[in-house]
Amino acid sequence: MHEYLPLLIVGAIIGVFTLVFLAVYVLDKKKKEAMGYERHMADSEIIRRLMRYARPYWKEFILTFLVMVFSIVYDLVSPLLIGDIQALVKKDFVLHDLYIRVAVYAGILVVSLACTYFQAMILQKTGQKILSQLREDIFTHIESLSHEQLNNIPVGKLVTRVSNDPNAISYMFTNILVTLAKNILVVFGILGAMLLLNYTLTLMVLCFVPFVVLFTVIFRRFSRKVHRSVNDATTDINTYLSENLSGIKITQIFNQEDRKMEDFVQKSLCLQRAKQARMFVFGIFRPMVYMLFIASNLCLFYIGAKGCIRDTAFLGQTITSEIVVAFYMYISKFFNPIQTLAEQFDMLQRSFASAEKIFTILDMVPEVVDGPDAVELDEIRGEIEFKDVWFAYKPGEWVLKGVSFHVEPKQTVAFVGSTGSGKTTILSLICRNYDIQKGQILIDGIDIQKIKISSLRRHFGQMLQDVFLFAGDIRSNILLREEGISDEEVWQAAHYVNADSFIRKLDGGLDETVRERGNNFSAGQRQLLSFARTIIHKPSVMILDEATANIDTETELLIQDSLEKMKNIGTMLIVAHRLSTIQHADNIILLSHGEIQEQGTHQELLRLKGRYYQLYMLQYEKQQIQNR
Repeated sequence: MHEYLPLLIVGAIIGVFTLVFLAVYVLDKKKKEAMGYERHMADSEIIRRLMRYARPYWKEFILTFLVMVFSIVYDLVSPLLIGDIQALVKKDFVLHDLYIRVAVYAGILVVSLACTYFQAMILQKTGQKILSQLREDIFTHIESLSHEQLNNIPVGKLVTRVSNDPNAISYMFTNILVTLAKNILVVFGILGAMLLLNYTLTLMVLCFVPFVVLFTVIFRRFSRKVHRSVNDATTDINTYLSENLSGIKITQIFNQEDRKMEDFVQKSLCLQRAKQARMFVFGIFRPMVYMLFIASNLCLFYIGAKGCIRDTAFLGQTITSEIVVAFYMYISKFFNPIQTLAEQFDMLQRSFASAEKIFTILDMVPEVVDGPDAVELDEIRGEIEFKDVWFAYKPGEWVLKGVSFHVEPKQTVAFVGSTGSGKTTILSLICRNYDIQKGQILIDGIDIQKIKISSLRRHFGQMLQDVFLFAGDIRSNILLREEGISDEEVWQAAHYVNADSFIRKLDGGLDETVRERGNNFSAGQRQLLSFARTIIHKPSVMILDEATANIDTETELLIQDSLEKMKNIGTMLIVAHRLSTIQHADNIILLSHGEIQEQGTHQELLRLKGRYYQLYMLQYEKQQIQNR
């Protein structure tokens, strides 16, 4: 019995580590249940959904699998060749025989390297196609979300979902899955070769496999957890950067750089701790697998040395030096895929964590969608009617309460009232940025919920107070990448809204560079560009939401002239605080707390001497004081 004492010691050490890991696993499971972690997607569900992206490229994956089979030959045959060389040295050594074996070994190695190269090239091309499709699906789905849904998701989180997370999934297709398949084939192939070579030593090696499986299962729990923490911390810091880099001017104005830096450092430390936890988990698992590899080699050398020195058999089979050499290489090649598997499993969990985040976005059901009987409108006259419309952003908190009004085609209607009265909400509802809870909104007598959203919005032109210009040039911002419009038409639109005067003074003209958000242009210039952008797309209904606010007097005169011209194009809906800008509107609707209090022309409302009259007199007196 004492002859097997070293083997028992090795087994005892492995058993102690196993008990420790099992205890930690059980404690962590209880802790997870106590904390009530949210339920996450199962690995099988993630794989099933990801395979939909791989299915169109099944031919490429089959070809990769066939190439991979050839590359595995080296792993299976090389130990036998080395063992054969060992036997050749023990017998009558012939140099010619050695040359033959070395040539065969080199040939197998070259074939294996060539197969590995072609395998990598095929997978990289396929992986990039899958990555592009995944990104397109995410971006397209984000575009389909309603304004309310987009308001509830930080921009930094969306950026992470579109940019960072698909990279991890692409790595899974280009490397992890194929490597896992290859390693599995190598492991089973090596087991078969070892069984044919010496089944007793193979049984000894297999004694270590249950521990590898057990350690992998335990590692899976902690790996998934830490990868999710890293993803959450990365999203958090991206969200913080997206918001604060956009608002860095406000930070500088209020001298808050130090406080913002403290916040950034705290979020960076959270990401650092999450990554350190991931490194810690991985740093424990791989050495444990390496310990099993060393232990199996120790057992091999102990049993092999006993057999060779004493010329005895182990469980009825003779052990020779060439068998020991071959088994040493086989054990190395057996545990090497398993050790690599640890690293690949680490990356696989990272991919699953990223996929889970992506599917969270893709599973969001758009709240504003086309109805099953939605129709396409080639053109609209611009007749708009609200019938007892009720709307609330939050249940029970009504923003509009039974609003009803009618707009004739080509009419100009203005909405006035205090902040929060529902003016901007009405404009958003007309474009179906939100869906109403009660009532009906009609365009040319058709319920807007029975019109395709793309068709509806195509006939609207919106000019907002906060004009958004994209990085590029003036031409692309007016056209919004729409093709088939000549530069002559662009200049005509710019001239129509009085934007051509300042564009011609620029060195680049229509090719003048527009920086992020158009911050190299004044507010008035940005507004005139938004007018040109709207006019060139020939809308039937134009919406102006505080388009003349925060603009100097000279630019306001240009904009007022532009508005007078634009009235001839189609129906115009205006929200304005400056009552002087809407005196010539065909109808003025005054809102208060989501209800219509007064409506009529400017003169009619003045004669009523109600709320509109009070607002107008206040602004008139203020203007008189400023003029003095």
